[in-house]
Amino acid sequence: MSNVLLITSSPRGAESVSSKVATDLASALAANSGAQIVTRDLAASPIAHLDTVTTNAIRKAPADRNAEEAAAIKISDELVAELQAADKIVIGTGLINFNIYSGLKSWIDNVARAGVTFSYSAEGPKGHLTGKKAYIVLASAGVYSEGPAAPLNHAVPYLKTVLGFLGITDVEVLNVEGLAFGPDAVAKALAAAESRTKELAVAA
Repeated sequence: MSNVLLITSSPRGAESVSSKVATDLASALAANSGAQIVTRDLAASPIAHLDTVTTNAIRKAPADRNAEEAAAIKISDELVAELQAADKIVIGTGLINFNIYSGLKSWIDNVARAGVTFSYSAEGPKGHLTGKKAYIVLASAGVYSEGPAAPLNHAVPYLKTVLGFLGITDVEVLNVEGLAFGPDAVAKALAAAESRTKELAVAA
């Protein structure tokens, strides 16, 4: 059975637009292919930012880790295993201060591991997570997909760079934007997101 990994990161709970749309997209993708959904809510169950112990553990071979390091790296190993097992990855985030939530950054720091999800060689870096498709759901108060504010959107370029570095180059972006422009704008953005979700599910 194939897997859809759903990663949400908004701290807004039930009010989060990015989490709602990402969840709807993951459900549509799973229903279309009969896949199983694995959910990782980074706001409800935060991943600690890297500390000295975990950083040391990541840089060592398993046999060289002490007991504290072996315990510290368990969550990173779990996150990597979820990502490796996924055929499709849906990432939901709001645009906060022109980038992603810090909880999502912590997830990235735990799964981007040299020798595990990527490696270096004489030819340069090589991502090990090829053959997967990713979907980025980005919610924002303003309009950042185009127009004068587009250069301020560092979330999508950053996520695409990280995913590509890990070998995931097939990436779709679903923008849910203009959410600060009143109820009509929110309704329009959600309707457009629902339509796009259906299109992406059919095309998957």
